[in-house]
Amino acid sequence: MIDLYYWTTPNGHKISIMLEEAKLLYRVKPINIGRGEQFDPEFLTIAPNNRIPAIVDHAPQDGGQPLALFESGAILEYLADKCGQYLPAEGRERYVVLQWLHWQVGGLGPMAGQNHHFCHYAPQKIEYAIGRYVRETHRLYSVLDQRLSQQHYVGGDRYSIADMAIYPWIVPWEKQCQTLEEFPDLERWFDEVAQRPAVRKAYSLIEDVNPQAGGEIDEQARKYLFGNR
Repeated sequence: MIDLYYWTTPNGHKISIMLEEAKLLYRVKPINIGRGEQFDPEFLTIAPNNRIPAIVDHAPQDGGQPLALFESGAILEYLADKCGQYLPAEGRERYVVLQWLHWQVGGLGPMAGQNHHFCHYAPQKIEYAIGRYVRETHRLYSVLDQRLSQQHYVGGDRYSIADMAIYPWIVPWEKQCQTLEEFPDLERWFDEVAQRPAVRKAYSLIEDVNPQAGGEIDEQARKYLFGNR
């Protein structure tokens, strides 16, 4: 059994997709980041950076005590090694997948996140910030489109944790002021991944956990999301 500490964000969806794809037994532990639950002392013992997602694996591979992990990229790599799927065990193919995983963690996610913030959540519309992050998101979409013009999936011929990490950050493309029609190979890949049963099941968690996802945030949520030091 794996406990998934989760909220309905792109980073949260990465892990629910992987757990569904790998058919691993898990239970959802919602962490309402709009109500400050990410700062609860109990959660901080699992995720000291006070961010979701995090997991606790109660049956780790080494047979020892339950293993707690935070950071979505590390969790995806761990789960792939645990189940022996979606990440080559060795060789250059493994590092090709990992480089695209890290590309998402270090590039697409942070840049698209800043895009979301300045376009939709910042109390003042700062045109320089909006332009900077919309343009950088566009550049990253172009990089991804070029890659997918050469390979069926991001990591190569096979679906992998790189696809699982990247897909949730493309889902809100409209909020990022992008158009998929401009990126035909990215659009082809996006439509294919969206139809995977495990992806659809992972996204169905929204209805149970946070049916108001995507709506306006209130002042209490704004304080916890953007105001804590």
